[in-house]
Amino acid sequence: MVHTDFRFDLVFFKRFYKLCRRMFPTFGSTSVLMTVFLLLLSFLEQVVIYNVGLIPSKYYKILGEKDRAGFTSSTILFVFIILSEAFLTSAIAYVSSLLYVTWREALCRALHKSYFSNLMYYYVNTVDKTIDNPDQRITQDVDILTQTFSKVFVPLLISPFKIGYYMYQASQVTGYLGPVSVIIFFIVFTTLNKLLMSPVVQYFFLQEKMEGDFRFKHMHLRVNAESAAFYHAAAIEEDKTNTKLHDLLATQKKLIRWEFVLKFCISSADYLGSILSYIAIAFPIFYGHYDDLPPADMSSLISKNAFVSIYLINCFTTLMDQASSVTDVAGTAHRIGQLFEVLATLTEDQKEHRNSLCRPYSESFQEGSNSVREMTTRYAFEMEGVTYGPPKSSIVCCRGLTLQLKPNSNILVTGDSGCGKTSLIRIISGLWRSYQGSVNLGAGRIPQEIMYLPQKPYLTNGSLWDQIVFPSSETEVIPDDYKIYQYLSAVGLDPLVERIGGLDKDMDWNWHDELSPGEMQRLSFVRLFFHHPPFAILDEATSQVSEDMETILYQTCADLHITLLSVGHRNSIRRFHDFVLHISNDGGWTFQPLSNDHDGSRPDGGGGGEGSQSGHREQRDGAKGGRRAV
Repeated sequence: MVHTDFRFDLVFFKRFYKLCRRMFPTFGSTSVLMTVFLLLLSFLEQVVIYNVGLIPSKYYKILGEKDRAGFTSSTILFVFIILSEAFLTSAIAYVSSLLYVTWREALCRALHKSYFSNLMYYYVNTVDKTIDNPDQRITQDVDILTQTFSKVFVPLLISPFKIGYYMYQASQVTGYLGPVSVIIFFIVFTTLNKLLMSPVVQYFFLQEKMEGDFRFKHMHLRVNAESAAFYHAAAIEEDKTNTKLHDLLATQKKLIRWEFVLKFCISSADYLGSILSYIAIAFPIFYGHYDDLPPADMSSLISKNAFVSIYLINCFTTLMDQASSVTDVAGTAHRIGQLFEVLATLTEDQKEHRNSLCRPYSESFQEGSNSVREMTTRYAFEMEGVTYGPPKSSIVCCRGLTLQLKPNSNILVTGDSGCGKTSLIRIISGLWRSYQGSVNLGAGRIPQEIMYLPQKPYLTNGSLWDQIVFPSSETEVIPDDYKIYQYLSAVGLDPLVERIGGLDKDMDWNWHDELSPGEMQRLSFVRLFFHHPPFAILDEATSQVSEDMETILYQTCADLHITLLSVGHRNSIRRFHDFVLHISNDGGWTFQPLSNDHDGSRPDGGGGGEGSQSGHREQRDGAKGGRRAV
């Protein structure tokens, strides 16, 4: 069970410890070495700061004694000390910034490794729904955590050493009264801060969640602007968006109120601390402990003690000043830690499922194997008695389905909208797991073996060439621009090359915004033709193109001998298939040969014959049995 109560508790420290292990992977890592160097700079800075703090007291003594020679030499030394402090301050800020970048890269890469492993991004965004706005957690929350922590990390780490040293120095002047008064002062205000910080952490987390929801609502409208415009429903969308805004602002107001109280407490500590040093030294002066000192030495002593006491208070108040920053670290650490936990849980959950998907012929699909195009008796997948439905639901889309996709035997999947046709593809691809039965894979999920074409194609960033070779990288394919131009011309996309300025020109636009739905579907077929797998699964992949273009697309698949399992509603694609799987709304199904138009043969002259149908006789029997079981 995922812990969702975000406070300063044991769960926070466990999550933060795990994040630190990723930020500091080994003792010899860059982040550890930079941290050690940063600590050395910080300790050196404290030595310089101490000498800077003594400058006023030394001037009091020099001026009080009218020491001209000492004034000149001391001023030169003091300028050097001040410039050294300026350099160290800048160097510490510079190294802290580098450390922030290093930590951010480490956390983002660790999240990416889990997020993109085993399709976790799919399950987190569409199936599990435990995590809100995972994209915001990976981008914005990681940035806030690492940037804020890089600023408070060193001050928090060296504060105990500074406090110990300046407590000793204060005790030399005021006795126990100075250090004790500062400690009591710190305990009182720290207790108040602790009580105020937990609500701030809670509301900060809620604010980040609602910021993501509000941003997503605007992004959703931007992506679907045209579809929404056809409904002329601006009023209701404005109302829904304003509701998200209202919830966000209401949470921000609560956060602001708690931050006001917290900052009032912090500011009070800062200003009250400024007079505490004089109160502490007043007692030994009034009781005559320093009556024997000359005026110049007395002024120097008061100035030195003021610096020591004020800086000691500053050491404590610095910790309190970091309270708001620490709440940011805590809130984002909870959100990032929770994302890691959910990803780990889902990964373990999916390993067992994926291990159950057998590939008895996987050795025949190695990259470069000539047998991939020569398969005549093997299959893409085989389903035995599969019952399936949506994850975490009692709804059954189909019961006891037995199905096999063999070479040269195209299957058309039909049924009413919502009956479970796309769900079947999710089961085959391994995105969903079945309630019962088994799915054996004869082909893998790489594009050289089997390719899936969804109704809404996915286009990545980059050039047109990147879209076509996707999901392979440029190092995994052999460039063949001539063949690509042929396919683009065949589907009527050759003007697109001229429009964008060439295949290889890197485009910084969003391809989904620049291409029409029909252009995107045709481009996805160019991708299919380029990879030329033996099998393809199409989920209404031609729903946005004309019937004439649809015929060209399916005919090219036939010419390339790509065996298809197609989900579709148009009668025009029936002649490109040999069998039809019909899924009914009550969970039943039938599987039977498809009577092709005219001469009863497929356009490529193959398939649909006796050999092809006999290979599916057992499936037809299983289909009938499955329907009787409903």
